Amino acid sequence: MQVRGAPLIGVTAAYGLYLASKRDNSLEYLFNSGEILKQTRPTAVNLSWAIDKILSEININKPKNITETILKLANQIRENDINSCSAIGENGLSLIEKIYEKKKSTVNILTHCNAGWLATVDWGTALSPIFKANNKKIPIHVWVDETRPRNQGASLTAYELACEGVPHTVVVDNAGGHLMQNGFVDVVIVGSDRTTRKGDVCNKIGTYLKALAAYENSIPFYVALPFSTID
Repeated sequence: MQVRGAPLIGVTAAYGLYLASKRDNSLEYLFNSGEILKQTRPTAVNLSWAIDKILSEININKPKNITETILKLANQIRENDINSCSAIGENGLSLIEKIYEKKKSTVNILTHCNAGWLATVDWGTALSPIFKANNKKIPIHVWVDETRPRNQGASLTAYELACEGVPHTVVVDNAGGHLMQNGFVDVVIVGSDRTTRKGDVCNKIGTYLKALAAYENSIPFYVALPFSTID
């Protein structure tokens, strides 16, 4: 857990390969290093995505300066992550704007786990639309699941929202259904560790219960993710 957050794990793995290449830039060593890096975190598919992308590139093109090429690719992955998260924010912002235009009062958003700038290079995934909406002065309030057992919501999401000046309330995980049932939630936005091509989502434990509660109460439920999270 020294590095967490699916997108950030992928970017970190890319630079991990760069560091490995400074020790030994042979393909055999780099492929072995890639396998070791993949074993560090079994959940976020961004990890293997970033490693496979780089190894495939150098294996096919066989550049003269492998170390320099890997660094360039890692930098590209980093920049792509920032741009993707910003784009997620813009798309999510339009959804929040529509809710506000219809409601004409504070938009209440519920999120689970941590998917802000601490989990990515910048902006975040699920929190990116919230940050964008806050920057546009749209009145919002965020219900922050504590997210047991490691309390990423209470410890990290709440911290990020406080830093950005976003009104928020930390709630116990089991309160989500009650809040939805009583009309205190307008939309749910969460991140993803791994998403299939069909759209099935694997995320922090507890996300499924929020999806069921949102469905039961006809509340929009959105998953914010970059292309690198698609398995």
